[in-house]
Amino acid sequence: MNSKVDKLYLISALLGMLVILFIMYPITNSLFTTDGEILLETLKEQEVINAIWTSIFTATMTTLVAFVFGVPFAYFLARNDFKGKKLVESIIDIPIVIPHTVAGIILLTIFSSQCWIGRFLESIGLEVIGTRIGIVTAMLFVSMPLLINAAKDSFLSISPKLENVSRSLGATHWQTFMYITFSIGWRGILTGMILTWARSISEFGAVIILTYHPMIAPTLIFDRFNAFGLEYSKPVSTILILISLIIFVLLRIIARRGVAVDRST
Repeated sequence: MNSKVDKLYLISALLGMLVILFIMYPITNSLFTTDGEILLETLKEQEVINAIWTSIFTATMTTLVAFVFGVPFAYFLARNDFKGKKLVESIIDIPIVIPHTVAGIILLTIFSSQCWIGRFLESIGLEVIGTRIGIVTAMLFVSMPLLINAAKDSFLSISPKLENVSRSLGATHWQTFMYITFSIGWRGILTGMILTWARSISEFGAVIILTYHPMIAPTLIFDRFNAFGLEYSKPVSTILILISLIIFVLLRIIARRGVAVDRST
């Protein structure tokens, strides 16, 4: 029996190594085959700096907006059963399954002057198409479901009995949410925020249709690949990979330190 289990573990480990190789080899190969001189020149280009900064800024803004709107909605879904709930949850997941170029087209349709929403926004002086607002809108559409689902799963893992005890001791619903539910479930929410940020900064299809300019890093990479080929698009890709990995690792470290602090207390 143990030998069968050991064989299963061995096969699982070997398959896992192939998965890791499949993910890491293209990344490391791209990093180590990038021309150093072109990489240094690329780092000095204002266009590249602006595109990367725009990507980081808009991805961060997208994550914050998703947090403000998504977390309360996730809490509502986790604590309430109602008719049509499955339909609502399915609607939330739609942006995950549709092609992102399609997402860009449907967003362009409603924010253009051909739709009343676009005309209304224009009348109040709010421009979406071709602005950072448009970038955030496209990123938000495709990435918000990740945060909502992560937060909902986190809230579902917390027993409602804890909240009931808190309410019975005189705490308000808001106090109970902040000091009990959110305090316990913040790690799952943070994971959702990390995934949302990562998905946002890598978004291309929806953004390029709704807002080609100002350019984000993926759009600049696509533009340079079409204009100059692989040699001049790889350095921008390398820079974006390194920055994304650094930020991603830092966020993971913060999350793990938070877990360690919680366990020690």
